[in-house]
Amino acid sequence: MTIMINRRLMLGGIAAATLGGSSLALAQSRTGGTINQMHAGQALMGYDPVAYFAGTAVAGREDLTVARNGGTYRFATAQNRDAFQSNPARYEPQFGGFCAWGVANGKLFSIDPVAGWEVRDNKLFVFFNAGVMGLWRAERSTLLARAEQNWPRLNA
Repeated sequence: MTIMINRRLMLGGIAAATLGGSSLALAQSRTGGTINQMHAGQALMGYDPVAYFAGTAVAGREDLTVARNGGTYRFATAQNRDAFQSNPARYEPQFGGFCAWGVANGKLFSIDPVAGWEVRDNKLFVFFNAGVMGLWRAERSTLLARAEQNWPRLNA
């Protein structure tokens, strides 16, 4: 007996399980041109974007902030805030801080700023959770191309 498995259905099932099978993960259908601010207007759920480039997820402070693209970034140190202000494009997350895997699949998901992130090629990518990040890593080049194709439509 031969069993045929449809790869798309299998990945869809894995994704549903990884996302907890919840449609609540989908919080919006378009960005309106602003960054992911699903967490009370805080970009990256209040985590310091510069700290990721040093290899760690660090919560930012309420008194060290920069407003940009419709949201507020927080920073752990004044040095990180100053670095961001001098070159925000270097530190801002890709796809407006929405889950990169979700963007590749035409959806805007929030993120887990501690377990769902990676810096690759000097760019910050964030993900719904570690499981979804694993799906991204398994097919990074294909998913990145799809995300880049979908982003202009989602960022409208």
